[in-house]
Amino acid sequence: MTALADLGVAELQRRLRARETTAAEVVEEHLARCERLDRHLHAFVAVSADDARAAAAAADRALASGTAGPLAGIPVAVKDLFAVRGLRRGNGSAAFADDPPATADATVVARLRDAGALLLGTTHMHELAFGPTGVNLVLGTPRNPWAADRVPGGSSSGSSVAVAARLVPAALGTDTGGSVRIPASFCGITGLKPTYGRVSRAGVTPLAWTLDHVGPFGRSVEDVALVLGTIAGHDPADPSTPRVPVPVYQALLDRPMRGVRIGVPRAFVGEMMEASVGGAFEAALGDLRAVGATVTDVVLPSLAHASAALGATILAEAASALGPLIARRRERTGMELRVYLALGTMVSAAQYLAAQRLRTRLYEEARATFARVDLLALPATPVAAPGVDEMLVRLGGQHLDVAQAITRLTAPFNLLGLPALALPCGFTSSGMPVGLQLVGPAFAEDRVLAAGHAYQRVTDWHRRRPPLAEG
Repeated sequence: MTALADLGVAELQRRLRARETTAAEVVEEHLARCERLDRHLHAFVAVSADDARAAAAAADRALASGTAGPLAGIPVAVKDLFAVRGLRRGNGSAAFADDPPATADATVVARLRDAGALLLGTTHMHELAFGPTGVNLVLGTPRNPWAADRVPGGSSSGSSVAVAARLVPAALGTDTGGSVRIPASFCGITGLKPTYGRVSRAGVTPLAWTLDHVGPFGRSVEDVALVLGTIAGHDPADPSTPRVPVPVYQALLDRPMRGVRIGVPRAFVGEMMEASVGGAFEAALGDLRAVGATVTDVVLPSLAHASAALGATILAEAASALGPLIARRRERTGMELRVYLALGTMVSAAQYLAAQRLRTRLYEEARATFARVDLLALPATPVAAPGVDEMLVRLGGQHLDVAQAITRLTAPFNLLGLPALALPCGFTSSGMPVGLQLVGPAFAEDRVLAAGHAYQRVTDWHRRRPPLAEG
């Protein structure tokens, strides 16, 4: 019989509601896995075993009485920049080691609890979320469950590792330049960056206020859809969240794919891409055609300049957001963060405004493109997970900084604020996961998730189990 920790959100939900298992049994098995495996994986900052057991008891009572929320009895974890009452918010930095525990939950954490989820704890991350590799030299880097010598992806590294290694079936992260989609791709799981404002950021440490998104990880699109439906929606505490209705995403997953038009910005994608990633991507396009979609090439000229625009935006906004936060703690932060923040103070008004002009041009190109296609498809990253010590990767005949390379295909959609889904679509010859990225118009998460679900119905990449998850 399949172990409870190997089940995703949807199957656990079904078994709990059928009373085939209990929340108490579910939480004990996941806590046991954390105890056994996380000493090697380093996904968690803190595990709240007593609180999770108390929540499981409450979930079992609610399930017995028929009053259970949609995530009743489901273990979850959240990145260590979400406020979680009773836990210190460490932000992936030694600079916050002496802070007191939070007295209130971030909005999304409160929504998870209200839905009956069992919060197992907080997860490691790149310091202050400022980096896409997940490497944290001070607090330790979570291990990629597919190969311990490869980066897990960041900045939401611990959340992704925890889901991939079956420590929890779902987790939350943040995405400012790819920090949900990159670790999802590198760790072989599913991750969604929703539309800007679709999910509240209240109670979440900011990095760049026009780029930050909160999003879920799961092992399948269905799992991600269930979590998104719980955390999405307007929040008076976050003015960026509009009053846009939240669909029942899970109920919309089985829509037919016949006639769905998928555009591929092939010139941009093919310019710099590892051969093994390109092969897996082309095979994924074939699978999407097989389920009824049409695939055509599209051109968005400004995509080629998006990384530079995102760089200027994130550096300037992060210097403004994080500068005051670490003013008295600077000596306890890592050198990488200090360098980034110093660079942020050097971004001129003219450079920032030029980045926003490029952003506006990219908006117009995307709007025109989505009048002709329903979705965009790209690889999630142009390379599989690099080695922990790698500083450069070779793409398109040139050597690129690792951070620049691995954010190349995710960064444009932070600038645009569009929903973007990463899901596994194959493996390299060395056994590392490759990710497919599907992008839709604003607030079209249902369309993006349905396409991803259709793809996962005819493939099994998302069911593969990483070697370091054994035990």
